[in-house]
Amino acid sequence: MINLNVNGKAASVDADPDMPLLWALREDLQLTGSKFGCGMGLCGACTVHLDGQPVRACSTPLSAAVGKKVTTIEGISASKTGKVVQAAWVKIDVPQCGYCQSGQIMSACALLATKKSPSDADIDQAMSGNICRCGTYNQVRAAIHDASATLKKGA
Repeated sequence: MINLNVNGKAASVDADPDMPLLWALREDLQLTGSKFGCGMGLCGACTVHLDGQPVRACSTPLSAAVGKKVTTIEGISASKTGKVVQAAWVKIDVPQCGYCQSGQIMSACALLATKKSPSDADIDQAMSGNICRCGTYNQVRAAIHDASATLKKGA
């Protein structure tokens, strides 16, 4: 039995420690917001946070999450930054198909947690591992700038 802290709650998974974290989240814990994209950690659809750092859950072994706080898209709104980023995504109307958007939001939240006023270059670098087949990159950048401005105002 592997014990985890997922979205602030204790969770236990009876699985191989080498199993990808994504499978435990989706199949065992029924947290299906993080998506399977490429299975190699290249597209970013499966991005979650381990202790606030974005990781690719499809290529992160379950054992790497032991003793750390796992945050998924289902739990990101518990933070002020998460709420503001999600609101900016809606305001800017970022999603088209929406498949990659949970990973995009998770990466954006991690960026804004460390850089309160990111430049376009900062955003491009932080988001470079998140692929959007619909091409919403301009909207993603605009939403991150909007969230940054809202966070600076103290909302």
